[in-house]
Amino acid sequence: MIRSMTGFARRERQFPFGMLAWELKTVNHRFLEIGCRMPEEFRANEADFRALVAASVRRGKVDCSLFYRPAVATTSLEVDAQVLDALTQRAQQLAASLGPAASIDVIDVLRWPGVVRDAARDVRPMVEAAHALLAEAIAELSRFRDSEGARLQDALEQRCNGLLEFSARVAERLPEVRSRIRTKLADRIAQLVADVDHDRLEQELAILAQRLDVDEEIDRLRGHVAEVRKAFAVEEPAGRRLDFLMQELNREANTLSSKSQDIETTRAAVDMKVLIEQMREQVQNIE
Repeated sequence: MIRSMTGFARRERQFPFGMLAWELKTVNHRFLEIGCRMPEEFRANEADFRALVAASVRRGKVDCSLFYRPAVATTSLEVDAQVLDALTQRAQQLAASLGPAASIDVIDVLRWPGVVRDAARDVRPMVEAAHALLAEAIAELSRFRDSEGARLQDALEQRCNGLLEFSARVAERLPEVRSRIRTKLADRIAQLVADVDHDRLEQELAILAQRLDVDEEIDRLRGHVAEVRKAFAVEEPAGRRLDFLMQELNREANTLSSKSQDIETTRAAVDMKVLIEQMREQVQNIE
C-alpha cells in the first residue's frame, strides 16, 4: 500500500478539566523519528504517546504537539501553613527590629516561593483523555497520508505506462537499426578491402550486433516496471523497495543510451531517464 510520509492532523476537544489539542505533522525521512512537545503534566506518559504513534507510522519525521489549557473553574490554590507560619514569624522579628516604619505586605508574603501552590489534582482522567484524543488524531493523519499516497500512486502509474511505451518504441526499431548497421558496416568494409572474407565478416557482424543489442536491457526494464506495480499492492511500506527499483530502472536506461546507435533510440532513452527521475522524486516521499 502506497502511503505518503507527508501529513497533518489536529484534534481538539473541551473537557471538564480544560481544553486538550493534539497537532501532528509528518515529513519524509529515511527512518522513523518522533519528536514530542507537551506540558509537564503529561511528560511522564510520553513513552506511551510515542508508542501509539510508532504503531501507525513506520517511517518519516513526526512532530507531535500536545496543548493544554486548564479550565478556570477547576483552578484552586493551596497555602502551605508551615511555610507561611515560619515566614510570618521571621517577618515579625524583622519588623520589630526595624521599628514602627517597617510594614508587612500580605501580597508579598504570598509571593514567597513555596507559600502558595496549585492544589493536588488527579491527572489520570487528563492522561486517558489525551490518549483517546491522540488515537483520533493518528486516525486522521493516516487518512491524510493514505489520500496523498493514492495521488502518488496514480502519478507513478502514469510514468510506468510512459516507460513501457518508450521501451516498445525502441523494441520496434531494433530490426531496422540492426539492418542499417549491418549494411553500413558491409559497405565500409567493401570500400576498404577488395577481397572480403565473408565468413570473417559475418563473425564480426555477429559480435558487433551482440555488443549493441539492447533486448536484455528492455526486458529488464519491463521487469522492473512490473515489480514497481507489485509494490503498490503489498501491505508493508514500499518506499525503500521502490527507491531501489528506481536505481535499477535508471541503470537500464543509462545502458540503453550508451549502446544506442540510433538517434530515435537515444531520444527514447533520454525520455525514459526524465520519467525515472520524476518517479524517484515522488518515491522519496513514500513511506
